[in-house]
Amino acid sequence: MSEQSIRSLYNSAEKQRKDIEASWDSNTATYQQNLAAAIATYDDCLKLADRLSLFSPNETLEDLTSGDLQYLLINYRLADLILRISSKDRKSTLQRAREAYEKYLSLLDHYEILDTAQKKLYSDYTEYPKTFSTINNADPSLRRGAKIANFKLEKELKSKLDFLAQNPAYLQNDDDAVRELQLTNITLCTHKAFQSLESLNLEEQILAMAPPPRPDGPESLERDYRERMGLRDKDDVSEDRLDRRDMLSAANKGPILSAGGKPLRPFTLLDSRQTVKAGVFRSGHNLPTMTIDEYLEEERARGGIIEGGGEASGLSPEPDEDNYEKGDAETMKAREWDEFTEANPKGAGNTMNRG
Repeated sequence: MSEQSIRSLYNSAEKQRKDIEASWDSNTATYQQNLAAAIATYDDCLKLADRLSLFSPNETLEDLTSGDLQYLLINYRLADLILRISSKDRKSTLQRAREAYEKYLSLLDHYEILDTAQKKLYSDYTEYPKTFSTINNADPSLRRGAKIANFKLEKELKSKLDFLAQNPAYLQNDDDAVRELQLTNITLCTHKAFQSLESLNLEEQILAMAPPPRPDGPESLERDYRERMGLRDKDDVSEDRLDRRDMLSAANKGPILSAGGKPLRPFTLLDSRQTVKAGVFRSGHNLPTMTIDEYLEEERARGGIIEGGGEASGLSPEPDEDNYEKGDAETMKAREWDEFTEANPKGAGNTMNRG
């Protein structure tokens, strides 16, 4: 009767957990109420397991039945749900989840369920629990390789569980298959437990750097209201403000630059008032600065326009009768060409076809 009671209680807790994991909105009051109910059910499972002495320090893994192996996960399920609690005292929540993970791993270590890699991780955690990491290496390439190996291991365990879950005929009347399913599930949960402990340490480091919370009381509520409404008193100057006038005025005394040109204090570069004023009511696009004719003249001067070509290139310009120097130069050029053609008749240079 007692065994049936813990089995039904554990199945009820598992159903509540699966409903919580299927829910997406974790900030609602209903979600937190269901979460608290599931945690209470797992706590009842732990108490009942202690009363029944399911796990004894004198037992080994062979002494546990295949049906009792699933109860080894109670502390793990409890820690996983505790991390989902939304409360102001997050440090206490993390410490409570850490204790549940430690009980889970200690129980597995007692029954020698941990494999070689998990024993190494558990030994590292017991030695340095606050700085524990699943990848103890600073080399980025090695860390990436370790993460890929962890992902492949988790994927392999999940595919094995899916195969056993989708083939119930494989588990019927086969105690070894049921035992294999339970041990594979425990291995996967242990893999996730070490990753959760690593994430838990990182979160605790972030919380340690956070400022202490303000005490709840009438004075703090009134101060928060004044800050939201902008009704801060003249003498009420917060120490964490970066724009305090006394700090800025004290820091802005003295020269701006040193003799070597190094800035000694913050300063702001300001333009003239007329330039700023002229740019207020101006167009949003760039206005033209020259006409089209001016642009073409500038391009012609830079040599960006090619002139000539076409029919106009075959027309010779009309001679200027008043320019005697140019006329004499053209006459001399024509005479020189005549003398050259007389001295070098057509074909005189071609000696290839002569005998």
